[in-house]
Amino acid sequence: MTLEDYFNILGLTADSSLNDVKKAYRQKARLFHPDLNKSPDAINRFIEVTEAYEFLISYFDKAVDDTESFRQAMEDWRKYRQDRSKQKARAYARASYIRFRKTQLYKTTRIFDGATVLFSMIISITVIAYTIFGYIYRLKHPLPQFGKPSVFIFIVLLLLGILFFSISIIFFNEYRRSSKKRRKTDK
Repeated sequence: MTLEDYFNILGLTADSSLNDVKKAYRQKARLFHPDLNKSPDAINRFIEVTEAYEFLISYFDKAVDDTESFRQAMEDWRKYRQDRSKQKARAYARASYIRFRKTQLYKTTRIFDGATVLFSMIISITVIAYTIFGYIYRLKHPLPQFGKPSVFIFIVLLLLGILFFSISIIFFNEYRRSSKKRRKTDK
């Protein structure tokens, strides 16, 4: 198969992003999983979709750059991973969809995960806290060569911290919503 074939299997164009690949795989895996799709070709379609996803995830950086390293990656893929990928996809096809969703492969398609959301919230709170406490500290203990700290810089840093915190809250809410949605479909 060619690179374009792998993108086409997922319903994407060659200029798609890594997140597009993950999103398309989630949709196609659900569409063709034999536990949910009883058509005779569902197993083969599911295997193709999983193979395309594994290739694109493994070699995405090289796939974007159409050079000799990509051609070599294609050859390596055919030799070492294609059969293994098909075997895994067959095993996933035999499993129930609920069990499949709990596999490490499916979990790699998640865009928001708890650790990322938590880390961004901690960073944003740290920026806000250091901005406020740093400004207060410099007001009480000004540096002789600089004088009092700039109110403008304080406001800019505070606004950046608040913006980052707001974005973190939005991601946290999206993460909670998608987690609840996953739990409902798992039942």
